[in-house]
Amino acid sequence: MTPGDQSLTVALESWFANHARDLPWRTEPRDPYRSLVSEFMLQQTQVSRVLEKFTPFVERFATIEALASAAEDEVLAMWSGLGYYRRARMLHKCAQAVVEHHAGVIPSDIKSLQALPGVGRYTAGAIASIVFRQSTPIVDGNVTRILQRIHNNPSPQTDKATIQWAWAQAEQLADCAHNPGVLNEAMMELGATICTPKNIRCDQCPVRNQCLAFDAGTTEQIPPPKPKAKQKTIYCASAVVRNKAGALLVEQRPPEGMWGGLFQAPTLEDSSRQPTPEELGALLGCGPADLRERESFTHITTHRIVQFVLYSCIQTELPANGRRYIPEPELHTLGISNAQKRILHSLDTITQ
Repeated sequence: MTPGDQSLTVALESWFANHARDLPWRTEPRDPYRSLVSEFMLQQTQVSRVLEKFTPFVERFATIEALASAAEDEVLAMWSGLGYYRRARMLHKCAQAVVEHHAGVIPSDIKSLQALPGVGRYTAGAIASIVFRQSTPIVDGNVTRILQRIHNNPSPQTDKATIQWAWAQAEQLADCAHNPGVLNEAMMELGATICTPKNIRCDQCPVRNQCLAFDAGTTEQIPPPKPKAKQKTIYCASAVVRNKAGALLVEQRPPEGMWGGLFQAPTLEDSSRQPTPEELGALLGCGPADLRERESFTHITTHRIVQFVLYSCIQTELPANGRRYIPEPELHTLGISNAQKRILHSLDTITQ
């Protein structure tokens, strides 16, 4: 049995018409700006998390002009909780480029889309096909996994040859699809809900009769497991400091690197050991006796294991020294990582 491109596209497009999830960016007709925002948010992020952030974000920045003219700190604040904050900065720059070079109109052709900051081949293909109905493919982890199973291709998913093969296969399908955008969304939807990495629901798959892996009984083995990413351990000591008015002392991280550009409680980091109270006190301009250890916890990301020790400071008039005091009710206006939200919003740890 050999998978047929035409019958695959017909089955996938028909299935999507009846089973597509009702998502806020799936309006008809598709809005280019909302689609652009959703594509940036969905990179390496589950739909459930994006659903929490998408509507507030597009309500605050209702147009691409509004996003382009906003301060970066405000964009990061509205992005807080989604992680991978470089995407927020690139979306901001992308909006500015669209306003500056395209009069606020998101371009429809692949070449112009890929010239925008933060827009790669996948995002350009998604916008061009889904919004503008152009015959162009998209390939991400979901699409690659589906194609590998359909063709019973056991090669490692992240190998360069596998990725090139997947793009070629996806292009063939897009070329014979009635609506390439619907086909592309159908494959992403199928990979997210049916043809998942684990707990595959082949009994509900619209193309299982054309799936060579299903026919061979190898769906669970394809693609083979990815090598686990090596995680680097970072040790952090953070201090919650209040002034007499109750405002919290915060600092902004450098624009690049871990949690780039976000705000945090004053924090000392080390890659080899836990910073001492003496070292944290020196950073703050107080003595170690002014610090009270409150809590230790571990925050795990894809690439890092971050070991936090949290202190409160009994001093109330520490100099800002390049930092600033902000009233606690205004913390939501800043971009803050989930780990630092736990620190800055924890009543148990910030109460003296």
